[in-house]
Amino acid sequence: MSLPEIVTRERWRAAREELRRKEETVERARAALGAERRRLPMVEVLTEYVLEGGDGKATLLDLFGDRTQLVVHHFMFAPEQEAGCPCCAAFLDQLGHLAHLRARDTAFAAVSLAPFTRLLPFKARMGWTVPWYSSCHSDFNRDFEATVDRDGAPAERPGLSCFLRDGDRVFHTYSVYDDALDGIGALSGLLDLTALGRHPHGSDRLRLHDEYEH
Repeated sequence: MSLPEIVTRERWRAAREELRRKEETVERARAALGAERRRLPMVEVLTEYVLEGGDGKATLLDLFGDRTQLVVHHFMFAPEQEAGCPCCAAFLDQLGHLAHLRARDTAFAAVSLAPFTRLLPFKARMGWTVPWYSSCHSDFNRDFEATVDRDGAPAERPGLSCFLRDGDRVFHTYSVYDDALDGIGALSGLLDLTALGRHPHGSDRLRLHDEYEH
C-alpha cells in the first residue's frame, strides 16, 4: 500500500491551498451543472403504474404522500433472488433519516422487480424503514430504463429517478444510472475525501451490512 509523502506542516499547507483552488473550480462547475439540471424540461407520466407495498396497491402518485417531489431508487432485486444487490443495499444503508428529505417537500421510495413477499423479509433483515415497493406487475422498471436489453436479454441496473407533481399530474424530471450514482451517497462521497480513497487495503467489494466480518 502506497502512503502519501510525509512533509512539514508548511509544505502541507501550500499543497493544500493549491489543491483547494482546483476544488473550487470543480465546485463552481458542479453548481453550474446543477442549475442546468434544474432547467431540464419534464415529461408528464400518463401511465398509471400499480405498485405493491406495505399498505397494498399504490400508484406513483401515492408514493408522493403530501410532498411535491419524489425520488425513486431503482433497487436491483430480481424476482428469482432471495437477497437484493449489495451495492444498492449499501446505498440505502448510507441514506440516513428520511426526515431531512421530507422536510424539503421531497418523498423517497425504493422500487424493485421482486415481488413484495420477497422484499419484506429482506427489508426486515436489513433493518430498513424506507418505503419499498414491487413493480413486478407493471412496466415501471422498463419504462424508466432501470431494466434494459443487454446481449438480447433483459438486465437490471441501479438508478435514481426524480418526479414532480402538480396537483394530480406527475412529471418525470431526471434519472441517473450505474456509475453516475458514484459520489451521490455519503459512503463514496466521504471516502473520496480520505487519503486511501474508496478502496483501503485493496478492498473494493461491497457486501450486505450484516455480512461483514467484525
